[in-house]
Amino acid sequence: MARKDLPLFVAHDGTSSRANITCKYKCGDACSHPVPNTSGGEYFGDIVRGALSRRGVLRGGAMAVLAVGAGGVLAACSDDSAAAASDGAAGAEPGADLGPSPAGTDFVAVAPNTDDTITVPEGYDQEVVIRWGDKIFPDAPEFDIDNQTAAAQERQFGFNNDFAGLLPVDGVPNTYLLVISHEYTTEPFMFAGYDEENPTEEQVRIGWASHGLSVVQVKGEPGTGRLTPEFGQYNRRITATTEFLVTGPAAGSSLLRTTADPTGTKVAGTLNNCAGGVTPWGTVLSGEENFDQYFANADRVTEPVAAERLARYGIEGEASDRKWERFDSRFDIAAEPNEVNRFGWIVEIDPWDASSTPVKHTALGRFKHEAATIHVADDGTVVSYSGDDERFDYMYKFISSRRMQDGTSRAAVRHNMTLLDAGTLYVAKLSGDHAGEIDGSGTLPEGGQFTGKGEWIPVLRTHEDGRSESLVDGMSAEEVAVFTRLAGDKVGATKMDRPEDFEANPVTGKVYVALTNNSKRGVDGAAAADEANPRVGNKNGQVLEIDDDHAGTSFTWNLLLVCGDPNEADTYFGGFDKAQVSPISCPDNLAFDPHGNLWISTDGNALGSNDGLFAVVLDGPRRGETKQFLTVPVGAETCGPIVGDNRVVVAVQHPGETDDASWDSPGSHWPDGGQAQPRPSVVAAWKSGDGRIGV
Repeated sequence: MARKDLPLFVAHDGTSSRANITCKYKCGDACSHPVPNTSGGEYFGDIVRGALSRRGVLRGGAMAVLAVGAGGVLAACSDDSAAAASDGAAGAEPGADLGPSPAGTDFVAVAPNTDDTITVPEGYDQEVVIRWGDKIFPDAPEFDIDNQTAAAQERQFGFNNDFAGLLPVDGVPNTYLLVISHEYTTEPFMFAGYDEENPTEEQVRIGWASHGLSVVQVKGEPGTGRLTPEFGQYNRRITATTEFLVTGPAAGSSLLRTTADPTGTKVAGTLNNCAGGVTPWGTVLSGEENFDQYFANADRVTEPVAAERLARYGIEGEASDRKWERFDSRFDIAAEPNEVNRFGWIVEIDPWDASSTPVKHTALGRFKHEAATIHVADDGTVVSYSGDDERFDYMYKFISSRRMQDGTSRAAVRHNMTLLDAGTLYVAKLSGDHAGEIDGSGTLPEGGQFTGKGEWIPVLRTHEDGRSESLVDGMSAEEVAVFTRLAGDKVGATKMDRPEDFEANPVTGKVYVALTNNSKRGVDGAAAADEANPRVGNKNGQVLEIDDDHAGTSFTWNLLLVCGDPNEADTYFGGFDKAQVSPISCPDNLAFDPHGNLWISTDGNALGSNDGLFAVVLDGPRRGETKQFLTVPVGAETCGPIVGDNRVVVAVQHPGETDDASWDSPGSHWPDGGQAQPRPSVVAAWKSGDGRIGV
């Protein structure tokens, strides 16, 4: 097979392409603020090489349950005879005949571009499924962008969609529940004439109603991948005012009690819901990420311990950007100091019961959760993985002491929704195999790969009777649960480059982590480069591959990708010929297709192109081959994704958010075209003629 160089589009200025207004409203300008992790704990460049010796156990297996998207069900490993994963060896020599593309990746890569549309490969179609403001109940009004109300928005699809899960409806062919999270609102692009200093109460309430999650029944069209929304019995909106039940070690804690909730067990709403996961028992997990930005007047807190705790979570300043505190005192830390502690959790919703009360699981710790994803071990033990999306923060996993019950009966679901309330929470500590060879340039070690070992350090144990036990000196169990970052600091967890989505391969069980970027790595006295984070001023990110002893405490790791411009020496694509890969920057969400290929969506492409979705081969001579499947419109981020046999689903977040855009001069007119304002939307793509994706 002849070598084919892929087209490159690299005109970067050295920074992420995320607009300033996106940074302001999505994460509270986190990257422009001081790094919250100022702990003096060691990072693994300081750890003696070879401190760990036991290699993680890998048990391969196959699984077929719900549709697997970003944060989908992780593999239920159960068969030692299943095909083994690649050992991470370098790919074939440049120009070698590699044969046909593996199933799932046989498509013509989309070239990098800056077009204001969804671009898919030749021979593929795409169509919007649902947009911000579309009605999800029959009694909801039609969306009117110039005359919005909070009452209407509570019955309509929310704003900036992120996580996407697709759950088949039993007994109803080609029908699904589409579960979507709504991460944040960008008010200047939602309202004409918006005054950032003086929002109206109605605008604030529309913002509350635009956050949270949506559950929407959708119907598939035979012969295509098209999905059409329906008014089903399960349709639901969860918002910033929906009641949540608190479970686990922090439930009832004095650290969670407020004027509105003196019991510390009931929370109004969920905020900044980023990625998530579909569980094997049919529920959905969602991560509360950049919750800090919604709270005001942290500067009025002078008590040293309380001030330190707020600072560790990046909570600072006077008025919040959205000014919600003017209309609800719970967003004023001076008035309600514990309200902020009630966010930053993994939440679980039961999409099959529209009247059910969603849950906040405190046994999984409190931090800026990108997501939580579930792996089920041979004996039914449930393992949950989660990353803390902040520069120099940590990777976590939770091992349940309870076993999953099979089946979809209501009794089984009720039991399984308690699995994340008893068990042990761990934080990761890594070491590298090539001490002294990492200089921050991204140059490969002498062995040709970035590799190492790791251990999971226990920080919190929650017993079957609900009693909790701190495993960190100087901290109570409630403190570990609520101020988990401080626990990670104390035990010397490894400082990572924004650990976001975790996913495990449904074929091999290996675990993958998207490390999006970290421009502060090795800069101004911050933690130096190390083998898992090998570049100073890391603007493009990397993808970590972990061979984990899932229900144990040891693992080995390697870097599958060191992202960026393939023409640059500081990039690595699993050993594959870099002349034949698509440039990729800022990996964010991960998913797997039915063939076991990894798919990566990006956020903040620093290479001058729109963000996109990429397929990556993991095994064989093409290991590391990276091909772009689609790009999203101007200013947008690619979220989701779901990659099935006959369709790909992505959530297109913040289209048109560019620094030169405004309500009067939109940066995009997608998806409606003409002179319309941009609207965050969910998109389905499929192969023309009822074909299979990438086959």
